[in-house]
Amino acid sequence: MRYQISGKQIDIGAALQTHVESELSDLLEKYAGRPTDAVVTFSKSGHEFVCETVVHLSTGLNVQAKGSNHEIYAAFDASSEKMDKQLRRNKRRLKDHHKERSQPVELSDAGSYILASSDDSDVAEEQDFTPVIVAEMETKIPSISVGEAVMQMELANSSVVVFRNEKNNSVNVVYKRDDGNIGWIDPRADA
Repeated sequence: MRYQISGKQIDIGAALQTHVESELSDLLEKYAGRPTDAVVTFSKSGHEFVCETVVHLSTGLNVQAKGSNHEIYAAFDASSEKMDKQLRRNKRRLKDHHKERSQPVELSDAGSYILASSDDSDVAEEQDFTPVIVAEMETKIPSISVGEAVMQMELANSSVVVFRNEKNNSVNVVYKRDDGNIGWIDPRADA
């Protein structure tokens, strides 16, 4: 497993890196079968340290947690506790579904664009209403079930996940609704 441990405008010592690697490997060994890499970023917000941890699993899921505290080790421990809870919940759901994925998730290439907001004065003056592309990136769309997409959304703490549905091979979307429920968009092929 690859570890990328870094600090944003703060120095990360070798002792902290060793602590993070050993704690994360113990945590992931307990819950996740095949993690591929982990990215741990430390930063400072006011007088608190913030630790953001993202772990990529071979099943296509990303686990993301964030913790903060006045001490840098305690910030990592807070992030680690949140990740522990997420992985425990994920493992319980997989056991409940009695579904073990035997092969890694298939990923499709897609374009991802960041558009300028319409609040910009330059964009508002344009007459053709064509959005201004601020950034263009490549992204991957996983081929997973609806249940796995919901788990991915909750583990990544995001509000939306775009995925290719394994059952009908169409692009679907799951999202968090304002009422707290989860919405699922499944386009019809005959439309």
